[in-house]
Amino acid sequence: MAAMNRRIVLASRPHGEPKPEDFRLEEVPVPTPGPGEILLRTQWLSLDPYMRGRMSAAKSYAAPVEIGQPITAETVGEVVASNNPAFKVGELWTAFAGWQEYFVTDGKGSRRVDPDAAPPSTALGVLGMPGMTAYTGLLNIGEPKAGETVVVAAATGPVGSLVGQIARLKGARAVGVAGGPDKCRYLTEELGFDAAIDHRAPDFADALARACPKGIDVYFENVGGAVFDAVLPLLNDFARLPVCGLVSSYNATEVPPGPDRQPALMRMVLTKRLRIQGFIVWDFASQAEEFRREVGTWVKEGRVRYREDVVEGLEKAPEAFIGLLKGRNFGKLVVRVAG
Repeated sequence: MAAMNRRIVLASRPHGEPKPEDFRLEEVPVPTPGPGEILLRTQWLSLDPYMRGRMSAAKSYAAPVEIGQPITAETVGEVVASNNPAFKVGELWTAFAGWQEYFVTDGKGSRRVDPDAAPPSTALGVLGMPGMTAYTGLLNIGEPKAGETVVVAAATGPVGSLVGQIARLKGARAVGVAGGPDKCRYLTEELGFDAAIDHRAPDFADALARACPKGIDVYFENVGGAVFDAVLPLLNDFARLPVCGLVSSYNATEVPPGPDRQPALMRMVLTKRLRIQGFIVWDFASQAEEFRREVGTWVKEGRVRYREDVVEGLEKAPEAFIGLLKGRNFGKLVVRVAG
């Protein structure tokens, strides 16, 4: 067992876009598990947009990361020492271990990962929190029906890609919004989306309208900003909008310039009877087993496909995370810490 635990901590709270100097790689002694505890060695580390919010001290649905502490993250780790009979050495378990190589836990909130059922990294993606976010948000709030049009932003990410595929499985049309022609081709040629629109194209709003000739019934919001502006006039009466994320504004330091658009938005909410509902995946925690069973079956049967963007080495996590917020990743972003 290594004598030291490498970890990446929050060195300073980012102002605007996170910078490399906001993070610090340090070494501390490997922790020792106490009675009823286990020691995990991280194999896979998940990088997700929500982490930007945890780096801020602003009030939110979860406590912020404190200066000098490891960045919050879910991981898949191997049990290397155990004082708990429910956890055997050599098993793989999820944990919110953060950006570090070793972590002590009592195992509460963890789940065992079967490497024979699916690659362990999928426990952080299509079969993990992002997948459950897509599944529960779309089905509980979006409620797609056969023949309806479902639009999803950040469509090649781990949430958006599954949203579109589930929409198709439910008989709806799936229209994905992504950045660049390669990502758009992937959506239609690999994942079976009915259409894919490049939000970087100068005619993006017109292209989206052409792809949605009957309007939009469900818009799964991951981005906000200009994408939401293009979607808004296309929404049908009684459209449903699950609001999962607003990544376009995560690095904002001030209110966007321009006139107050709230009255116009609220008038549309009223006259079109829109349902706009924000959610956090754990609002639907009771559906976790249902999600893993159904999506796990779809993955095995090849009805759902996924893509991972793998970064090698813990020290690469800050750079990869900064890129994530700029849309540089292609698929679920994970760091291989050990394996």
